[in-house]
Amino acid sequence: MPLPVPERAGLAVVGAGPAGLAAAVTAADGGLDVVLIDAADAPGGQFYRAPAPGLGATRPEALHHGWAAFTSLTARLARHRESGRLCHATGHQVWAARRTGEDWTLHAVTGPDGRDGDVAVRARRLVIATGAHERQLPFPGWTLPGVVGAAGAQAMLKSGLVLPGRRVVVAGSGPLLQAVALSLARAGAQVPALVEAAGYGAYARAPLVLAANPDRLAEGVRHRAGLARHGVRMLTHRAVTAVHGTERVEGVTVSRLDRAWRPVPGTGRRIDCDTLAVGHGLVPQLDLALGLGCATRPGTDGSAALELDEELRTTVPGVWAAGETGGIGGVHLALAEGELAALSVIADARDGRPGRSGARVAALRRGRRRMRRFAGLMGAVHRPGPGWTGWLAPDTEVCRCEEVTAGAVRTAVDELGAGDSRTAKLLTRAGMGWCQGRTCGFAVRELAGRAEAGAPDRRPLACPVPLSTLARAARPEDE
Repeated sequence: MPLPVPERAGLAVVGAGPAGLAAAVTAADGGLDVVLIDAADAPGGQFYRAPAPGLGATRPEALHHGWAAFTSLTARLARHRESGRLCHATGHQVWAARRTGEDWTLHAVTGPDGRDGDVAVRARRLVIATGAHERQLPFPGWTLPGVVGAAGAQAMLKSGLVLPGRRVVVAGSGPLLQAVALSLARAGAQVPALVEAAGYGAYARAPLVLAANPDRLAEGVRHRAGLARHGVRMLTHRAVTAVHGTERVEGVTVSRLDRAWRPVPGTGRRIDCDTLAVGHGLVPQLDLALGLGCATRPGTDGSAALELDEELRTTVPGVWAAGETGGIGGVHLALAEGELAALSVIADARDGRPGRSGARVAALRRGRRRMRRFAGLMGAVHRPGPGWTGWLAPDTEVCRCEEVTAGAVRTAVDELGAGDSRTAKLLTRAGMGWCQGRTCGFAVRELAGRAEAGAPDRRPLACPVPLSTLARAARPEDE
């Protein structure tokens, strides 16, 4: 059964990943009554996934870096839970929030598919730390069993101690691929190739940004050295453009790409494997924030991110955000922003008085600006080029939930006059399935018109909700 939550708190934090966890414990340190709401059963989010206790893992830290920071945060979380200062509501997925006088009322469902009931929590202030989800670009064969998300493969290893296959090709774009390939190789998988659609030479065009972030540069060097020790080939400016197999993956075709990410004819080469772990970076999870009316900005990676000021305030009064919602930047940035958002909330609760945290706030802001500049560079380097749609055959499924093909979307655009993804959705049902466009949204927007790229999808519900929950929320006596 879900844990009881207080009827009202000084601060509600949605998401218990690195940013949300840091925000919650920092706010509790500052004397605020906090409710930390998360859909998972344990803190850590997608990054700090830990094996289930029943698996008997003796060294979960071996699959992570920065584990000491996480254990420090969870220790503070435990102390505040014991004191009653902080309530950690696990298994609660917030589907909507609305203003109730000076407070925010958050509606959450509990249990598998929201079947165990629903709760409402009121809070004076709100921090959104809902993280991100993986971006996928479709290509022929990507629906075949044995094709998994790169982040999904890492999650399987971290939380289940399971390898997705024995011979795994890792492909896509972004720094995450190196960490995934190295984790799989260390765990015993054979990784014949890491296929990167972009390259790493473009980082050298911003030497000042690199010099200001030596830790990221050192991390890249360590990853490359580790991949070399395990015999993983780095293939840059290439992409998996086809998957081969009948009942599951038996191999992939890797093609060279030009600068626009168009496959170069005649360059395709087959690599035998039983699994493909593929992903093209992460996309901020903005459903809840968009439902509140928070403004967004276009990110350098082609996706939308929340518009935030230096105090991590959104454009909606009383709402802050931290971590990947403000743009993909990694765990160190998420931890810094979570703490900074909490200190801003504490100051707001004290009528703008920062107390003794002024020096800490200044240091966090400097670090945030430095890391945000690197995040912008990273997004620009690995942003998908316009030519990636040349990978698609007419019968390639773009929307897996509704089985909508690339040919159907192109017909909606070229023959039926769809000039944006919403019209294409109405004509083809692309994005109307269970994931609500989280998997296919980027691809459909690109096919419908690249000028629309980066525009966020807006929907009234942040997650699937049973009709019974909506019916109860609509009754006047409940209101």
